[in-house]
Amino acid sequence: MNLDVVILAAGKGTRMQSQHAKVLHTLAGRSLLQHVLDTAAELEPRHLAVGVGHQADEVQQHIGDGPVWVMQDEQHGTGHAVQLAMDKLPDDGVILVLYGDVPLVSVDTLKNAVQAAQQGHVGLVIADFSDPAELGRIVRESDGSIARIVEFKDASDAEKKITEINSGIVAVPAAQLNGWLNKLQPNNAQGEYYLTDIIALAVADGVTVQGVTANSADEVTGVNDRVQLAQLERVYQYQQAQRLMKAGVTIADPNRLDIRGDIQAGQDCFLDINVVLEGTVRLGAGVRLGAGVVIKDSQIGDGTEVFPHTVIEGADVAARCSLGPFARI
Repeated sequence: MNLDVVILAAGKGTRMQSQHAKVLHTLAGRSLLQHVLDTAAELEPRHLAVGVGHQADEVQQHIGDGPVWVMQDEQHGTGHAVQLAMDKLPDDGVILVLYGDVPLVSVDTLKNAVQAAQQGHVGLVIADFSDPAELGRIVRESDGSIARIVEFKDASDAEKKITEINSGIVAVPAAQLNGWLNKLQPNNAQGEYYLTDIIALAVADGVTVQGVTANSADEVTGVNDRVQLAQLERVYQYQQAQRLMKAGVTIADPNRLDIRGDIQAGQDCFLDINVVLEGTVRLGAGVRLGAGVVIKDSQIGDGTEVFPHTVIEGADVAARCSLGPFARI
């Protein structure tokens, strides 16, 4: 069944305290929205639609050609946003709804949600948060099946104690989604059309809502302010450090490494503290990088040692060289 992806990215992001749209703030050198677009692209969707509103021109200019752009001039909730996108998409496949400020969701999680929808279910990505704060809660029936989602502002005291949350990420057969969207009503504290209300509508129509549990809370955490942005930056950086260490790289302190691009390293490399790697970087086997080294769009040959505080940009360094300290190449 064909897959179409909708990414909601129209919000202003007031808590970012910024003159720029929230989805354009960067994590590991890429905008939040670009992270989501890159992940979605791995699913090879037929169409990829992006809903924009606040600073739409800036967002479109940043991303460029490719997505189907959907303008949400007046924002009346997530249900309204998806309905606008559906007007530009066919209804013969599966719709996957993502969010431009949730940058770390994994391809595997999304594939599981899409697979559920391709089997005629609703694939809803959920997670368990120790502190769910004001996130929507998953309400289940006595038999454990998902019954509905209640938003925090509409939740009872008992429902607010639920720790299982709705990520907002959902995969739905398009034809059924269209029908449910047309039934949405703004009967809630916000006076908005909630996409989450389709869950209760699906259950009422006898459609199973299959919960797809994210691998971690970090995977479905959204960015609402700069504190959360910094927290997810460290999560992402530690993930990248783990990837390199599993491939045979020694890292002096995984919490003091910044990777901002496509990095590959051979076995027995050593990265000292505060190394920054940007763009496309290839490190040969046995490369040693000293403290504070910055490398951008470069290739370093086997056995080369780069001493502390050296900057290398756009260079092809041969094997067994010795560079620095405090050099610029």
